[in-house]
Amino acid sequence: MSATASDFRLALGQFATGITVVLTRDAAGRPLGLTANAFCSVSLEPPQVLVCVGRRSEAHAGFATGRFGVSVLAADQEDVSRRFAAGGPTKFEGFALDEGRHGCLLVPGALARLECAVVVAHDAGDHTIYVGEVLAAEARPGAPLVYHASHYARLAGPEAGGSGERDRV
Repeated sequence: MSATASDFRLALGQFATGITVVLTRDAAGRPLGLTANAFCSVSLEPPQVLVCVGRRSEAHAGFATGRFGVSVLAADQEDVSRRFAAGGPTKFEGFALDEGRHGCLLVPGALARLECAVVVAHDAGDHTIYVGEVLAAEARPGAPLVYHASHYARLAGPEAGGSGERDRV
């Protein structure tokens, strides 16, 4: 017997995650995007990441174009996360995106930005897991936007008085 959807959601809500905005385009070149926390690194050689996208998401179809951009949001970008968590094309109204050197759409001001080419897709329940090879990556210092127990949270980065050092386990 499987866990109930509510128990599963409650349990996974205890796992703090960073927040990304994943952007792609449809066949006509129009932007598509969503807020995603199901994102992680896969490989260093070659550099690869994965993102899980619900098959009912309007952005799902854009992955057929073979390219996507991932923007890791900064602590002051909660409004951007909320904007791209909403459905419909209005999320792009009045919001300027950057275009990377490989043509991927990216969020200005994000802590990290990656341009990716889809190398494989796997069906998994009601989602598709897209693995992308990272074509370009950039990062800047700062504190990330974090999501935990259905709430946004912030971590203090070096500029907020923290040491910026990480404990090693």
